Amino acid sequence: MAIRVMLVDDQVLLRTGFRMVLAAQPDMEVVAEAGDGAEAIEILRSTAVDVVLMDVRMPRLDGVEATRRICAQPNPAKVLILTTFDLDEYAFSGLKAGASGFMLKDVPPAELLSAIRSVHSGDAVVAPSTTRRLLDRFSPMLPSSEKEPKNKHIQKLTEREREVMLLVAQGLSNGEIAARLVLSEATVKTHVGRILTKLSLRDRVQVVVLAYETGLVRAGGGAG
Repeated sequence: MAIRVMLVDDQVLLRTGFRMVLAAQPDMEVVAEAGDGAEAIEILRSTAVDVVLMDVRMPRLDGVEATRRICAQPNPAKVLILTTFDLDEYAFSGLKAGASGFMLKDVPPAELLSAIRSVHSGDAVVAPSTTRRLLDRFSPMLPSSEKEPKNKHIQKLTEREREVMLLVAQGLSNGEIAARLVLSEATVKTHVGRILTKLSLRDRVQVVVLAYETGLVRAGGGAG
C-alpha cells in the first residue's frame, strides 16, 4: 500500500514541486494539501494520512502548533517538518511538539524520499549530529520543574535499557550501539522498543529530548 502523504505549505509553487517528486514514486501518493496548519488539521479529520510534510511559517496556524495538535491525536500521522529557515529554534520546537524529523526544503529529492519512508516506518530522520547540536544549545533552557517526575519514570528501565538510552541520546544508531555493547542489532532494536513503551515516547528523537531534560546527558553529548 502506498504511503499517503499530505503537503502543508502556504506556497502553492513549493507544494507543486513536492507533489511532482512524490508522484513519480510507486510507493507514495499525495492524498491532500493544505495552505496552513488550521486547514491541515481540518483535512485530517476526514482524510487518512500516513506522513505530513509540514512547513513552519504559515498564516493562521504555524507548523509547530499544528504539529503539536496533530501529534496529540490518537494514532496520529507522522510529521516531517520542512523549512527554508535553518534556525535551531524551529527544529527544536518542532521536535518538542512531536515531529519525527526536521529537514530543510532544499534537501536533495532522494534524501526527502528516504526521509518520508523512514518516518513512515517509525524511525526519526534528524541526523544525530543535528540533534546533539540542537539540544546542546537549548538544554539550559529546558524547564527544571519537569526533571524530577520524568526521572522517576526512567527508574522503570533496566540497567541495560538505561545504557541503550544513553547511547541513543548521544546520537548512536542501532548498529553503533550494538557494536559498543557487543549485542546484536535486533537485540538493540528490542531494547529501544521497550524504552519507548516504558517511557511512553513516540520515537528516538523524544528519547534524546527526555535524556537532556532529565540531565541524563549533559550538553556536549556525555552522560550526566
